[in-house]
Amino acid sequence: MVEIRYFAGARAAAGCSSESVAAGSLEDLTVVLAQRHGERLAMVLKAASFLVDGLACHDRQAALPAGATVDVLPPFAGG
Repeated sequence: MVEIRYFAGARAAAGCSSESVAAGSLEDLTVVLAQRHGERLAMVLKAASFLVDGLACHDRQAALPAGATVDVLPPFAGG
């Protein structure tokens, strides 16, 4: 299991601030979350950045360690 924390528009799209999910990779995670929360969150996840245990993760095929915290950060306006 990994702990998911949503921020800004991702929180609004998911309808919650955090949850636990079983997932093997970021790609798996995005599929599970889109199925669970619908198209609105699926659109946010396509553009989102992810932090895994506080470190940016750009490889959506990377395995997620058990017990990791994944922060979902949607694109922010401004500079």
